[in-house]
Amino acid sequence: MQDYNYVWANCFEITLELSCCKYPLTSELPKEWENNRESLLAFIEKVHIGVKGFVRDAVSGAGLDNATIAVAGIAHNITAGK
Repeated sequence: MQDYNYVWANCFEITLELSCCKYPLTSELPKEWENNRESLLAFIEKVHIGVKGFVRDAVSGAGLDNATIAVAGIAHNITAGK
């Protein structure tokens, strides 16, 4: 699903695995939080880096559906939604 959303829905999903244990005991969760706290917070701070906004016609200001956005040096174009 992550690959599909990235290619077709302009949505970048991730999976975070905090431990090699799939089902940690409830008593271990505070330790896992402390082990990963700084990394998780640093990741959250970086989430909104990039460009976001609306694609509009330069003359009329109307929104442009399905506009292709290409950035030099990045091999993945993005298509604007509605």
